[in-house]
Amino acid sequence: MRPRSGPTVEHRVLAARLRMLRERAGVSLQAAAVALGAHPATVRRIERAETGLDPYQVRVLLERYEVPAEVAGPIMAGIAAANLPGWWHAWRDAMEPWQQEVIGIESSAALVRTWHPALVPELLRTPAYEEALRRILTADPPRLRDRHLELLAERQRRLEARGAALWALLPAAALHTDVGGPAVMAGQRTALEEAAHRRHLTVQVVPLDFPPHPMTGVPSLHLLRVPAPEIGDRAVLETAGARGDIIDEPAVVMDYRIRLDGACAAAPHPGSPLPEDGRGAGKP
Repeated sequence: MRPRSGPTVEHRVLAARLRMLRERAGVSLQAAAVALGAHPATVRRIERAETGLDPYQVRVLLERYEVPAEVAGPIMAGIAAANLPGWWHAWRDAMEPWQQEVIGIESSAALVRTWHPALVPELLRTPAYEEALRRILTADPPRLRDRHLELLAERQRRLEARGAALWALLPAAALHTDVGGPAVMAGQRTALEEAAHRRHLTVQVVPLDFPPHPMTGVPSLHLLRVPAPEIGDRAVLETAGARGDIIDEPAVVMDYRIRLDGACAAAPHPGSPLPEDGRGAGKP
């Protein structure tokens, strides 16, 4: 079994397939647990990717569900890869458990949409901006701050390397919140201007004098879409106290997507110049 650091998407996919095969076969959690000689909670943890995949247990379950060899074969063949730790495992000391879950999904997402009500969204931050922000908002020792900065840089690098789309919406207030001083803010602004012209990146800034929009008052939000039918879209809502709620309920995720769609439709068109004073510039 691999050390726990949040399941990879490969693990999530196999776990979801096991659940779907059980339900399709009409086998209850209790009956599946009896076949394993285990508690129903064990089966539930397997299906939720909360524990490593044991080849013997998976084989027993597939036999109980009477899964044909042509379906069972690829599942068994994928267990070894699914049990490998994710690339982020090396930085687990710099993450909370919920962050490991998020990065596990983010690392395979084809589309990441993000909103922050007051700051530059995390995946668009420069190292200097992020370091200054963490100095202000956390009591992290220097070593932990450095680890966090390394992790953020790796997330940004991997997102770009695989060509994932990143669509960010932020208020102009974020450009007027002094994080780290004039030099840091100038560097962050330059990075945003460059990002707006890069392929796969969309940046929209809502001017200060815009009326309320559907995301007004909503905490930091991320929408993640993974190109695997077994995994639905996820919404990550970051709340007070640097906590994150990972939401997979389709209706709730859809509600946040509609809100973000509405806010993006109201905001200046992507590629508009960043507002200099936060007012008026870039209005459609």
